[in-house]
Amino acid sequence: MAIKVIQEKCIGCGICVKTCPFDAIDMIDKKAVITDKCTICGNCLDVCPKDAIIREEEKEKIKGMNIDEYEGVWVFAEQRDGNLLNVVVELLGEGRKIADELGTELTAVLLGKDVDDIAERLIKYGADNVLYGDSEFLKVYTTDGYTKAICDLIEDRKPEIMLIGATNIGRDLGPRISARLRTGLTADCTKLEVDKENRRLLQTRPAFGGNLMATIICPNHRPQMSTVRPGVMEKAEYNEDRVGNIEKFTPDLKEEDIKAKVLEAIKEAKAQVKLEEAEIIVSGGRGLGSPEGFKLIEELAEKLGGVVGASRATVDAGWIDQSHQVGQTGKTVRPTLYIACGISGAIQHLAGMQESEVIIAINKDKDAPIFKVADYGIVGDLYEVLPELIKGLENIDSILENVN
Repeated sequence: MAIKVIQEKCIGCGICVKTCPFDAIDMIDKKAVITDKCTICGNCLDVCPKDAIIREEEKEKIKGMNIDEYEGVWVFAEQRDGNLLNVVVELLGEGRKIADELGTELTAVLLGKDVDDIAERLIKYGADNVLYGDSEFLKVYTTDGYTKAICDLIEDRKPEIMLIGATNIGRDLGPRISARLRTGLTADCTKLEVDKENRRLLQTRPAFGGNLMATIICPNHRPQMSTVRPGVMEKAEYNEDRVGNIEKFTPDLKEEDIKAKVLEAIKEAKAQVKLEEAEIIVSGGRGLGSPEGFKLIEELAEKLGGVVGASRATVDAGWIDQSHQVGQTGKTVRPTLYIACGISGAIQHLAGMQESEVIIAINKDKDAPIFKVADYGIVGDLYEVLPELIKGLENIDSILENVN
């Protein structure tokens, strides 16, 4: 798709030049000319008084694209410092279901250096095959290196579906791969289904601020690509007896292929809150009234051996760091126990925690939406309820100590 000026219609008024936010239009010989700075935003189309600017559809076909040649479900097995990310286990669980529905194989794509043990684990978690690219150039993640290695594989093996975790790395890698292969990518999916008849992946993600769910398809291009939010899908079960095929290869990478090089990796001094991995989460919302309220939340979470979560309202108010945020614009979680304190239950928050095994809601408003998804609800002032819960837990501790 491109923006084009019909020279015969252009009167050289210059309105489009003033309107373009990217300085992508020049006036040459009193005619508008689109430069390579154009982002196809379309602002110029709306202001041209003579309809001399049009959006031109590209007719070029994808080279060699025959979707019938593509088969198989792939999962990008992201690892960091030799540690497999939990989201990969979730993707393997979902990928296994999709592959079984389509009657095809599930393949994990592992890139790194000397991570052979991870390749074995991927088989135990449900992969039929592991494509293991072992190279010094892949020891540390780089956009250039990982993109080239995976694109070369896809062009050679032609998978029909590729799933990537919506991590910091996945959100960088996914768009690069899809752009290079000229296929579609649906970001931050929360649900995946299959249209078996047409072999289409139905990719569902929240839209319009979480107020509705959009299901997206990629009918004419392959592979069909999705990034999936961590904590959304159920983890695959580990089966020690499972066997599969591990194909180790050396990617065709040279030093000049990697334009940006990692000179040093410095770990953040402040530990990140691993909400997606927590079994127990105690979250605070606007009902806390002030940032001091999180002291009670932290105390209860500590007593339960859990972590602290938060609603977007408290993060926006500066009461707590964004790494604690649960919801549509935060983390998606499914702990064993989720305690919502002073959280009304806006749809954006519910989208991030409603799959929790047990939900306990504490709120003064008996009509708060949070009670509709809660397994147990306490209508009351959290500043009265939480101290009693903490005291009760302390009594249990002392009782257990006496028993032991």
